[in-house]
Formats: sequence, structure tokens, C-alpha cells
Amino acid sequence: MDASLEKIADPTLAEMGKNLKEAMKMLEDSQRRTEEENGKKLMSGDIPGPLQGRYENGCAYFHEEEREGLAKICRLAIHSRYEDFVVDGFNVLYNKKPVIYLSAAARPGLGQYLCNQLGLPFPCLCRVPCNTMFGSQHQMDVAFLEKLIKEDIERGKLPLLLVANAGTAAVGHTDKIGRLKELCEQYGIWLHVEGVNLATLALGYVSSSVLAATKCDSMTLTPGTWLGLPAVPAATLYKHDDPALTLVAGLTSNKPADKLRALPLWLSLQYLGLDGIVERIKHACQLSQRLQESLKKVNHIKILVEDELSSPVVVFRFFQELPGSDPVLKAVPGPNMAPSAVGRERHSCDALNRWLGEQLKQLVPASGLTVMDLETEGSCVRFSPLTTAAALGTRAEDVDQLVACVQSKLPVLTCTLQLREEFKQEVTGTAGLLYVDDPNWPGIGVVRYEHASDDKSSLKLDPEGEKIHAGLLKKLNELESDLTFKMGPEYKSMKSCIYIGMASEDIDVSELVETIAVTAREIEENSRLLENMTEVVRKGIQEAQVQLQKANEERLLEEGVLRQIPVVGSVLNWFSPVQASQKGRSFNLTAGSLESTEHTYVYKVQGTGVTPPQTPSGTRTKQRLPGQKPFKRSLRGSDALSETSSVSHTEDLEKMEHLSAGPEQDAPEANSPERPPGAPTPQEAEQAGALQNGAQRPEDDRPQVEEPESLR
Repeated sequence: MDASLEKIADPTLAEMGKNLKEAMKMLEDSQRRTEEENGKKLMSGDIPGPLQGRYENGCAYFHEEEREGLAKICRLAIHSRYEDFVVDGFNVLYNKKPVIYLSAAARPGLGQYLCNQLGLPFPCLCRVPCNTMFGSQHQMDVAFLEKLIKEDIERGKLPLLLVANAGTAAVGHTDKIGRLKELCEQYGIWLHVEGVNLATLALGYVSSSVLAATKCDSMTLTPGTWLGLPAVPAATLYKHDDPALTLVAGLTSNKPADKLRALPLWLSLQYLGLDGIVERIKHACQLSQRLQESLKKVNHIKILVEDELSSPVVVFRFFQELPGSDPVLKAVPGPNMAPSAVGRERHSCDALNRWLGEQLKQLVPASGLTVMDLETEGSCVRFSPLTTAAALGTRAEDVDQLVACVQSKLPVLTCTLQLREEFKQEVTGTAGLLYVDDPNWPGIGVVRYEHASDDKSSLKLDPEGEKIHAGLLKKLNELESDLTFKMGPEYKSMKSCIYIGMASEDIDVSELVETIAVTAREIEENSRLLENMTEVVRKGIQEAQVQLQKANEERLLEEGVLRQIPVVGSVLNWFSPVQASQKGRSFNLTAGSLESTEHTYVYKVQGTGVTPPQTPSGTRTKQRLPGQKPFKRSLRGSDALSETSSVSHTEDLEKMEHLSAGPEQDAPEANSPERPPGAPTPQEAEQAGALQNGAQRPEDDRPQVEEPESLR
């Protein structure tokens, strides 16, 4: 077996080595041929593959770090604009500071990375805001950019480089690259483009905004991410005619190891072929278009890229317009709403969208969803198949499943949002409960029980309150309801609270709040009773010891001193025995008092003591159908039930009410003083007595059922 494997492995390894040698030879021949023709260190001419004919006369630089290519381009721009930079160094930059323009929607940390790599101070960065009035709010404001350029020129600065986006990192919007190119040509600024939408250049149809990127000075491509190829370097394409400056900037190298960086990418592209590359990118774009078209038909879902038909990124979020108010969940402040109210409802909606995103990620893991926070819209869910579909194997069926999951979660989201205000009102009107405003919690709300010794002005840890809330959480989870309960500290506080999760439309909020209040009160009373009982038992033991010692002294006085002498006492006890009774003490926990044990020794029976009264419960006795879970609304009058089911449930409720009300109606008849005429026979008397006892038995049981209602 081993010999056969070796025979198979040897030709395979030999063939692999042969292919690698041929690939290296082809790369060296191509490199040598282009150097002889154009006098450059790196391959020049048209970029082969899907971009052929679109980015003409360009060179390529391959790098592992995606941002490394842009840093090299910045070095090239500095050497091109500052002729004496090689000799004078930083003194040239100090006299005329360079300015690098970045969009406000650029990748986080990009500007800081460039300054660290180039050794430039942070004032050399200029952050260009996005549109606020017209156009997409994630596109660079071209008019404002021109204003900034003019101001920098007036201050003696040198506009050096502009980084534009062909698909922002967040929502995939594309800047107006055509207008930006004209502006850069006017002021002599280097234009660099990056973004996920550059992958669509491989397709037959490309939007005009993305197609304008082929006229830029440089661009960064990440084919490994787009095609799902691991360990494949990124490529930065640029146009420059001076090979000496590209060598100084680090874009070209004479080291053979640097030339091998392109080998994994070349082998991968040869394996996929042109058709395979186009097919993967086309499939990702079709998935995004399929999801976008499906979500347009779903209520309470807002798509943030409706005007970007060419974008392979779909960003959506849940929203709901409350009746009688502005669509506050769109984060648009109304004229009659306070800023604090708008911010609170904005945070509430963000919490629901984060919950929705996490649920969808668990239900459809092949979708590759991510949850992100945008400055204007808030928390959103992003679907970017161009960066995840090839690695996760996302299919059209996964998109359909994703849409179905969104539709299934919408009733829970809308109902939870509607029940929040009702829950707040119920908690506010219930004694002993405090409503905690935590908009970051994706649920009905947060509540805290205020016990008798709770210090409201202090935010320190409350051991007694934590104990009560821990017991309350355990009791609520034992009810096996559809709600989820958690315990955690309040925001910026160390006190414990009960967090109530998402809810459906048939949740009875009043019953929920009442159950929380009564259960917490019972836990507090039981805890206090246990503490009081401990103290009573301790005092009772001390009192019993004192009484037993006193009784022992009295016994010595009654018997006399002579009976205490060993020999004399025995003789006296033989002639004149002492009729002494066994005396002791027992502690009655119910009454909290000491009792004598004489009754126990005389009658050989322990005393029952005083029977404690039944502890009244504050909860209403709510009638539930078999299998109905707690906190569910009554099914009577529900329009969602069918005719047969509603009749059967109504009959069950009427039977239960008749059984509970029947003894109350029969009791007055049994206690009526009227008697039938004539003397009854003994048999009739026994039957009447049996009937009367049978009617009085529920009469005796009735106060135990109605006593909590009367105490309420």
C-alpha cells in the first residue's frame, strides 16, 4: 500500500514542480520582455484578464496588506510633486505642507495608517464631509471639496492626493468619480480609487460612476476577497512614466522574492479562467439584486441603497411609524419632539436592529450578514455577497430563506415596540416597582423592585436587593412562559434589575407586571420572616435556659438539702418517694413563645398550638385553558380564532366559570331557614343533613378563594 502511494505521489510532485518552473519561466520572460520594451522594472502595458482594455498603460504592485499599496502611491506622489525631497527631506514638506483628502465615509483608521507610514503629522489629513442636502449621504461632497482645496492653496499648502471610493466600506456607495477626476486635473491632484464596486469592471455592464475609475491615476483591487481565494495578494494599479521614482517609492524592486508575490494570484486566475472570474462576480451581484428586490416588498424594512442599482452591497434596517407621530425610528427628529426623546427612540430602534441582525446571522449563517452602526441611520444589517459569497457558498435559496426569516421576525419586533409604552405605564402605576429606562435593551423593558430598605439615592451594590432579584428571576423562569428574563446591572449603576425580552402580540402586560410585583413582595416577606424567626429562636433559647435553671432551683428547694446527700437521699427517697413531674419547655415557632412540656408527658400527645392563618396571596386567580402558558391574553373575543375553536374555548371558559360560581349559588339555598311542612322522617332528616353538609362544604372553602380578592 505504501509503495503504491509513493508511486502515485512521485509523479504528482514532479508534475507540480514542472508546472511551477514553467510558471516562473513565463513570469521571467514576460518581465524581461516588458523591461526591454519600455525600460521599466515592472510589467507595463494593458492589464491582462477582465480589466484588459479598461485600464490602459498601467503598472501593477502586489502587496499583502491592503493599505500598503496606497502608502506607496502617496510616496510616489510626494516624490513627483517635491523634486528636492530626496535631498532636503522633511524641510521641503515643512515649507509647503502636503494635504491628503479623505472622504468621511472612508475606511476607519486609513488616515492614521498613512500618516504613520509616511511620517506626516495628522494636520496633513483633510476629512471631506459627505452630502447633506442632495445626493447620497455616503458620497463625497464635491462642492465642499473644491472649497477646501482653494482654502489650502491660499494658506500655502500643496493639495497632494485624493482618495475616492468606488463602494464605501459601510454601504457600498460610489463617489462621483468623473467630477472628482476633473477637479483633480484642474488642481494637479493625484486621484486614487478603492472599493468593492471595482469588481464590477469585469462585467459586461458597468455603471458610469464605476467606469470613470478607469481614468484615475491609481486603484487598489482585492481579488482574493472578491473571488474567495485565500492567501492571494492585493494589487495596486498605477500610471507613471518615471521608473526611477517608482523604484524610490518602493513600487518596483529588483529582488526576486518580491517578484514572486504575484505567483499565487497568477495561478489562481489561471485556474479559474476568465469565465470563472466573471461568473463569481456576476453571481454575487445577482444575489444582492435578488435580496434588494425581495426586501422592497416587505413592510417596515428600509433599504439604504435603493438608488445604487450597481452596488453589490445591500444595507437594510427595521423601522416603524408610530401612529400620530413622525417616523422617529428613521432617526428624523420631528418638530414637536424633544431631542432627548428622539435620541431615546433612536437607541431603542438600534437595539431592535441589532437583535434582528444577530437572529438572522444565527438562522442563515451562509448569508454572511454583519451588523454595523452608521452615523446618520443608526444600527443596520449589511449583506455583501461579493466579499462573503465565494467563501461561504451563498446561494439564491439562502437569500430566499433570509427574506422569510425577516418576515417571521417582524411581528415580534412591531409588537415589542408597541408593548414598551404599555409596560412603562403599568410599572409606573404599580407600587414597589421602578421602571428603568434602558433604550439599549432589545425587549419590552427593564424593571427593578424597590424593597423596604432600598436606598434610592445610592448607586452602590445592594446585597439584599440582589438577593431578591435573584429569587425573582428564578421564580419567573420557572413559569415556563414565552418570555425571556435576565438579570443584570442597570446602565452606570451596580443595582440589579430584571430585563424582559421580546414579546408576541398575545402577552398580557398587566398580568406580567402584577406577577413581578407580587412575587418580589413575597420573596421579600419570606426573607424578612426568616430573619425575624432566627432572632425569635435565639431569644427563645435564651429564655428557655433561664426558665429551666429557675425550675431546677425550685426543685432543689422542694426536695430539701438532705435528699441531695448520696446515701441519705437514697434512704429518704425509699421511705418517702417524691412525686416529681417531668418539666420542660418547647418553643412554638408559630406563636413565637415558650410552652410547658407537662401536657406532652401527661397525655403523651404533643400540643398543636395555634394554627397560623393562611398567608393571603396578592395574585388574582386567573382561569387558563389546558396548555395555556402564563401571561397570555384571554382567547375570548379573538378574531384570529376559527369558528369551531372559538366555540370550544368559549364553552370551556363557561364551564370553568360555572364550576367556580356553582357553590356560591347553592350555598344560600342550603342555609335558607325555610323548612318543608310536616315532620320529617329520620331518613329524610339524614338526607337533608347530608345535603346541607354537602352544600356547606364549598361554603366553608369559599373564603379561601375570595379572601385574596377581598384583601386586594
